[in-house]
Amino acid sequence: MDNDTIVAIATANGIGSIAIIRLSGEKALSIAKTLSKKDNFSPRYATLTNVYDKNNELIDETIIIYFKNPHSFTGEDVVEIQCHGGYIVAQSILQSCLDAGARVANAGEFSKRAFFNGRIDLSEAEAISQLIEAKSEDAAKILAKQVKGSLKEFIESVRDEIIHILAYSEVSIDYAEEDLPEDLVEQIKAKLEALKKQLERTLQASKSRAGLMQGFRVAIVGKPNVGKSSLLNGLLNYNRAIVSDIAGTTRDTIEEQVKIGTHLIRIVDTAGIRDASDEIEKIGIQRSLEAIEQSDIVVSVFDNSRELDEEDKQIISLLEETQKQQIRIKNKIDLETKLNVAFDFDIELNSKDDVTPLIKKLEAIMDRSNSSEEIMLISQRQISAVEETMENIDEAFYPLEDQELEIFSFHLNEAVKAMASITRPFENDEMLDKMFGSFCLGK
Repeated sequence: MDNDTIVAIATANGIGSIAIIRLSGEKALSIAKTLSKKDNFSPRYATLTNVYDKNNELIDETIIIYFKNPHSFTGEDVVEIQCHGGYIVAQSILQSCLDAGARVANAGEFSKRAFFNGRIDLSEAEAISQLIEAKSEDAAKILAKQVKGSLKEFIESVRDEIIHILAYSEVSIDYAEEDLPEDLVEQIKAKLEALKKQLERTLQASKSRAGLMQGFRVAIVGKPNVGKSSLLNGLLNYNRAIVSDIAGTTRDTIEEQVKIGTHLIRIVDTAGIRDASDEIEKIGIQRSLEAIEQSDIVVSVFDNSRELDEEDKQIISLLEETQKQQIRIKNKIDLETKLNVAFDFDIELNSKDDVTPLIKKLEAIMDRSNSSEEIMLISQRQISAVEETMENIDEAFYPLEDQELEIFSFHLNEAVKAMASITRPFENDEMLDKMFGSFCLGK
């Protein structure tokens, strides 16, 4: 890692009351002194001061806070300059920092420096990144705990347990000419089984609650003209989709975001699923099938006023094949009942009048997803590492049965490395560059 002093605007672009420019590195304090023409800054005290450009022209009256190393986010000297919000003022101060010897920070470079200086580990860094983009209040609470090290503690406990088991094996290798006591083998197997079950629970809980992190995706499906677009308009509380009695009006998927309860969700109104002759409509239908596959919750809509037909049966067949959470709706209940199906509906309504029952059902499902007390993995990288750990634990059982302890120890060592990669991997700079490169500027 280089010793350059880096700078970035840490607040979002646009007009606001305050903008923050962040500096980190050995020249951070001297740059602050140059811009402000002040000689003294007390660490962690807010100092009201003017800042000037290289031509000694006033830019703005600001507040400057100095964080002396190692007691800062990055572990280096850090200076934060708070100015009046707005594109021009913040950019002028940024340019003055560059003129004074800083360089523009790369995406995620502040967090990367915090990692290399031991201020955070990778699990905490990922939690910081995702907390910024949290899609629900529950997700924000989980991520806040992980920023404080809850996942780190879990990983270390699993790692320590594997190392403890490994110690049994390493000691026993010294006595390879003797058979291991039967009770020792059983003890090791029992410990591995318990560890594997713990990781399986964590993995399953993380996958089932993925919508908390990324935002739940809800697909509305059904044959043409059953009221899907009316349902979408009702959820959004405005007419986003065109509604008509002509089948096939929606010819492509429509996506919108809406907040339900404490969750921000993405709703996908799909084209009606049927055998279409129109090439454009066929593409829309294919996208509808993809939307089902990519969704967390599938809302299927059936028309109470029409008899069950082949298109309905096609929808039912698709629903039977998917493992996604489902809500089945009988729509247009204000009309004469002609629909006859073998299953019970979760909700009966008229989507043109009131979609409150669906809103309540969606909120209940999403709230339930956070009922588990299991620790949560928040990225595919973390999930893959736990899966690799479990694979190595599985592979370790076979040589243990045959008392081939060197091979057994090899798999447990690989399991330790896989778990450690979640918090602080031994190597792979390319992976670190890619991960921190996905962060926003100024973080």
